[in-house]
Amino acid sequence: MADGAMTATFLAVIGGASLLAVTARRLHPSERLPSLEGWALADRSLGPVWTWLLLGGTIFTAYTFAAIPGLAYGNGAPAFFAVPYTVIVCPIAFVLLSRLWSVARRHGYVTAADFVRGRYGSPPLALVVALTGILATMPYLALQLLGIRAVLAAGGVYPRGAAGDLVMVALFAGLAIATYRHGLRAPTVISALKAVAVFVSLTAVTWLVLERLGGPGAVFDGAAERLGGPALLLTPEQQPAYATLALGSALALLMYPHVLTAGFAADGPRTLRKVSVALPAWTGLLALFGFLGIAALATGVRAPAGGAEAAVPMLVDRLMPAPLAGLVFGAITVGALVPAAVMSIAAATSFVRNVYVEYVHPTATPKRQVRIAKAVSLTAKVGAVAFVFGLRDQDAINLQLLGGVWILQIFPAVAVGLFTGRLHPRALLAGWGVGMAAGTFMVVREGFSSIVPLGSGPEIYAGLAALLLNLIVAVAGTAVLERLGVPRGADLTGLPSRLSVGRRPETGANNP
Repeated sequence: MADGAMTATFLAVIGGASLLAVTARRLHPSERLPSLEGWALADRSLGPVWTWLLLGGTIFTAYTFAAIPGLAYGNGAPAFFAVPYTVIVCPIAFVLLSRLWSVARRHGYVTAADFVRGRYGSPPLALVVALTGILATMPYLALQLLGIRAVLAAGGVYPRGAAGDLVMVALFAGLAIATYRHGLRAPTVISALKAVAVFVSLTAVTWLVLERLGGPGAVFDGAAERLGGPALLLTPEQQPAYATLALGSALALLMYPHVLTAGFAADGPRTLRKVSVALPAWTGLLALFGFLGIAALATGVRAPAGGAEAAVPMLVDRLMPAPLAGLVFGAITVGALVPAAVMSIAAATSFVRNVYVEYVHPTATPKRQVRIAKAVSLTAKVGAVAFVFGLRDQDAINLQLLGGVWILQIFPAVAVGLFTGRLHPRALLAGWGVGMAAGTFMVVREGFSSIVPLGSGPEIYAGLAALLLNLIVAVAGTAVLERLGVPRGADLTGLPSRLSVGRRPETGANNP
């Protein structure tokens, strides 16, 4: 059970986050009339530092910081797929985010589905892109709550029963109010506290663990003895699954609406390129969290059955002084508030732009769009809380695994569409359908495992296998539809229709 010093430090961190949220309106204030771009993207005004804080704080969620060390605690080396995956993201983001930002800024696009609508002139394709994003985001949002609850319960900070539920509701009520009033500016200012708290607390925990256990060699030796030496190394049979999971996860991450929303809020493509180069600093944090999972194993922490994500909080509670433990738990809690807020904003924006305005109220004024987005954002948070309290934790985890497979199926329409418009929108729609069905079938057939056998060959990531089917159908379908003379919608983006990687869309100048 938490003592007074731990609770006081924890509450101080949460209180600091609340105070920062109140000041969000001061971040790049604008005299413009209310608009969805202003509320959801902070008027595209964030410089390199704020963008790095927001994008890193959005990508690296609290559940990630709990699940990766939990996986390392239970399985050893396979957990570290997240390190190369988040490194692979950086060069992809360097290219994709800056190019997509330029097109979006020129045409006033706020979501990826807006870009797809303009690129292919296909409302149905834009609709499935938007709905896929919303569908993949909602369980991810619920997992932020699960991450908070698992970490705080393991540390003794989360009260049992109705009192704990009220704590969860209170945390998200403050977040909901700040997001409702200030939009993306609220999680942006909170992300500064998240970065400071997580970097400081994790550095302190790692230093203390190394000092107590006698260095990294002793940590890995102790973990190998408890887990079994081979489990700390990748076997040849595990390598295809490891590689495809890392690659597929990297491609999927940049398709999530909350990541694109954070990217669209930057003040220019140059800012996004700088941020992409600096993102590996967050990856270093993730590697240290994975290391702490190994350390928990080495110190003999016994996590409850089915609750490996509690291993690191239990380690912190065992080794750390109470005030520093409270700082760690507060940092992880704030770590969930930032991505949760951005996810709710992104889901609301996709709904308003690509469902409400497109099919329900095409003449909605900017003020009305903001009002609807605020209401949907609030509803998303309430739905996430209800989901966590009403269903088993494993249900949210299963849906999030499916969400990663699903979101990868919009990659051809969005990412490939940035470089070539040759793919026919109807073929892309057919490819999306095949990818969604195949990916879902493979994951469910294997008992909600995202790693599936490839016939009688090696095991690979189901999302990447489904994406390959998706692309095959899209390419073959395009050839058939062009031969049949099926018309396609008008391309309004001004991007080249053929494969083009040598020109900057924002200037038209040749790359050096």
